[in-house]
Amino acid sequence: MTLVAGVDTSTQSCKVVVRDASSGALVREGRAPHPDATEVNPHAWWLAFETAARRAGGLDDVAAISVAGQQHGMVCLDEAGDVVRPALLWNDLRSAPAARDLVAELGAGAIGRRAWAEAVGSVPVASFTVTKLRWLAEHEPDSVRRTAGVCLPHDWLTWQLAGAGRGTGAPLEALVTDRGDASGTGYWSPSTGTYRMDLLERALGRTVLVPRVLGPTGSAGRTPGGAVLGAGTGDNAAAALGVGAATGDVVVSIGTSGTVAAVVDHPVADETGLVAGFADATGRYLPLACTLNGARVLDATAALLGVDGDGLSALALRAPAGAGGLALVPYLEGERTPDRPDASGALHGITLATLAPDHLARAAVEGVLCGIADALDALRALGVTIRRIILVGGASRSEAVRRIAPAVLAMPVVVPEPGEYVADGAARQAAWALDPTRAEPPEWPSAGYETFDAPPAPGVRQRYAEVREMTAARMDAAPAAPAAPAAPATPATPAVPATPAAPATPGSATGPRARPFGSGA
Repeated sequence: MTLVAGVDTSTQSCKVVVRDASSGALVREGRAPHPDATEVNPHAWWLAFETAARRAGGLDDVAAISVAGQQHGMVCLDEAGDVVRPALLWNDLRSAPAARDLVAELGAGAIGRRAWAEAVGSVPVASFTVTKLRWLAEHEPDSVRRTAGVCLPHDWLTWQLAGAGRGTGAPLEALVTDRGDASGTGYWSPSTGTYRMDLLERALGRTVLVPRVLGPTGSAGRTPGGAVLGAGTGDNAAAALGVGAATGDVVVSIGTSGTVAAVVDHPVADETGLVAGFADATGRYLPLACTLNGARVLDATAALLGVDGDGLSALALRAPAGAGGLALVPYLEGERTPDRPDASGALHGITLATLAPDHLARAAVEGVLCGIADALDALRALGVTIRRIILVGGASRSEAVRRIAPAVLAMPVVVPEPGEYVADGAARQAAWALDPTRAEPPEWPSAGYETFDAPPAPGVRQRYAEVREMTAARMDAAPAAPAAPAAPATPATPAVPATPAAPATPGSATGPRARPFGSGA
């Protein structure tokens, strides 16, 4: 039996699965926590990987391994390959002003948004790597001077697996990434398959080395033990691969964040900024809308009510649909869709009748799902056809989420058996890397699915729409950009001209403390 390994280096933890390359059957698995922070030394990911691999029985017998990881994280390396500073993760929002500035520099309002969407398929928000590079340039010029290369979390861990820093001499030039993860940087174009180094230089103030972009069946080399290293990918692309999503499927993942990713056959660009025009791990595309507030909203509500995840679910199902008008706008960590990084959450419709544990539990579940419904609407507005919704992530284990979701989303949802779908997708990619002549990834039997349906409840979303904009600014928010900035010394560039770039090479519930619903994102 030929074995392959898949790694999910997520926000909260590292998961390792070992599967049979032919059948996909699970052989063994392990996991280990990551630091609970938005700024993390990448070496913590390596230590967690080593622990997870050991708990999975070791990887000496695997023929191939691929790494999937949380997207957008900024990992800066010096000429020797050492980490310059702790990585800024996707959910570190300190770069929100930088995101606004970068968009405005290409034109006011819709002009700037359109220029970015045409260039890289997405309008950068605080989570994108390019905005973190601008923050670095503005706040840590010494770090910029030391930086020789920039990569993403999965790129860095793959590089470590290839032997970087462990006496095998893997240079910075050995860094690789894939289409799926590169499309979340803000300086790689899914439609052209090229880096936009002009945009990276605009953000950082200088050009640095970036990873070579591999195709779906590309190899990053081999481990010191001889295992083939797959290209790896971002966590959302890996999850789609792990559940076997096909064109027309939408994967809704409610973990640390809430993501809505559609598999389509053509590139998508959204100048409103609500949808990121990502690529996937198979050569297709994965337009995605992401909410920052997923399962942690349910975790926080459960903690407030003094119950666990099952208790919160039972309370929510006891309350009526719409919670009697009680509506939670769940922007507890700011928000990305819509782009409101400085917003806080809000609870509306409090009365003597609704100020009750069951109503609050219901409002929390419905609030999270209304954010997901808004993301689905943003995809539909771009002409994306949604034939099936696949619900995954830590919160998909909640009976309340499963039963309320079809009512709020107004269509049935299918829930696969619980599994580590990001790590599974990485394992499937690793099996593909063993046979790169295949046009499609190996066919593994699909996990069992359960379908949930319910009559639509449009009143829930109508109430949510009434109060969605009624939030206060976070007390720790970065100052908003002035409404009428002074004229710049030199005119802002209205559009981004194409520049030559190297083409792509052919070819997310464990954390430092237990969470009832949390899952890596």
